[in-house]
Amino acid sequence: MGIKCVAIRTSAEPDAMYLSYADIIHEEEDENAEIPVFLDIEKLINVAVASKCDALHPGYGFLAENAYFAEKCRDHGITFIGPSPDAIYKMGNKPVARQIAMRHGIPMAMGTPGNVADEDEALKHAARIGYPVIIKAASGGGGRGMRIVRQESEMEKMFILASREAEKAFNDPSVFIEKYIENPKHIEFQILGDTHGNIIHLGERECSIQRKHQKLLEEAPSPALDEELRQRMGETAVRIASAVGYYSAGTVEFLLDSDRNFYFMEMNTRIQVEHPVTEMITGIDLIEQQIRIAGGEALTLKQEDIRLTGWAIECRINAEDVQAGFAPSPGRIEKISFPEEPGIRVDTGVRAGSSIVASYDSMVAKLIVTGTDRRQAIRNTKIALDKVWIKGTKTTLPFFRMLMRNHLFQEGTFTTAFIEKDLEKFHTSSEYEETIAAWLATKLFVEENLTDNKTNINFDQSRELTPWLLRKRLTQF
Repeated sequence: MGIKCVAIRTSAEPDAMYLSYADIIHEEEDENAEIPVFLDIEKLINVAVASKCDALHPGYGFLAENAYFAEKCRDHGITFIGPSPDAIYKMGNKPVARQIAMRHGIPMAMGTPGNVADEDEALKHAARIGYPVIIKAASGGGGRGMRIVRQESEMEKMFILASREAEKAFNDPSVFIEKYIENPKHIEFQILGDTHGNIIHLGERECSIQRKHQKLLEEAPSPALDEELRQRMGETAVRIASAVGYYSAGTVEFLLDSDRNFYFMEMNTRIQVEHPVTEMITGIDLIEQQIRIAGGEALTLKQEDIRLTGWAIECRINAEDVQAGFAPSPGRIEKISFPEEPGIRVDTGVRAGSSIVASYDSMVAKLIVTGTDRRQAIRNTKIALDKVWIKGTKTTLPFFRMLMRNHLFQEGTFTTAFIEKDLEKFHTSSEYEETIAAWLATKLFVEENLTDNKTNINFDQSRELTPWLLRKRLTQF
């Protein structure tokens, strides 16, 4: 767009990949700082002022949903590329958002009208609502500060854990309680609004593949929705966004039960990690739209202009050890390679030599793959995943490779409970798992260590071989 960009170099990542895209680099010595620079509001504002920035884009970090941060930008004449501080506060405070939703007839699960003071009050509300219930942080999101309580005896422990986690993550220990909906689908709608009162939605994303309320894979559209349900949920999403005068990009999140009833869960007042799948099926650059809206431009799109074409799947490749329960696996990336083909998009902030440090998020890359329909998108993702190579740290690649071959995922019948209920069975579902693992290991060995062509094994073609032929080929080799 021809806009010059300022970026901050930190002590933790002095050679970060994003710096190579900046026009101006601000040096920040934060090695011994109490607060990381990307969470230090005063320091960020000072950098923006000193650099004579017109605007500030908060990405999808914690400060992206901080009303005080947005207000401080405004006070210093800096355009915050996001919604108004008022909208951030109203939608960011979950009990307040629930009250607004109730006033506008938005369907919701039964819950408390506001924050819950202590365990005794929580027990009274839970008895009224009926177990199981879920304790949620009043501020923030991303699965932090949430605990499921299935019986009265668990309340005290879970209340303390949820409150402590909320305070640590969002500097706010406040929590509230909702009825816990068993085995739902997690569906979210992408919203775009401008400062002239226009609001539209860009369809939905399926986000049910998650662990401990943390999303691992998203796709658009959702296999659970038909046009009638999509229209009803989309209109509801626009209605609640309109209720707070929302502008910029945002996401309205719903739970969908087995009877196809949907319930408002929360609104994320920022761009989300999974926004690329919406971009791929709509052809609309959401970040560009955010910037144009922040500059005062009116949306040129109307609801009838939005067309969902094809299917897109995003795999969040994190530096985590799947076999160790998705434990963080920081380290230095020695080699990294992604396929470069039509229909494949890779969003990453690392390259060979980059380090995944414990002080930041463990995400290595997002692999986004498209297809004309869901079946082809899964097939293309399966092939693309086999072409990704990351050496130096453990990643979630093995999980995604297995997921693409799981029949429940392929059928689209999974829920948010999929990993907890089916993962163990999932890991041992194939009698050829050892053969496949040996084939992949041999492939990497050949590519890394052999330079001649004496083996006569075409590994790209061997993906189409049956397990029996694969075993035979490997035995011959």
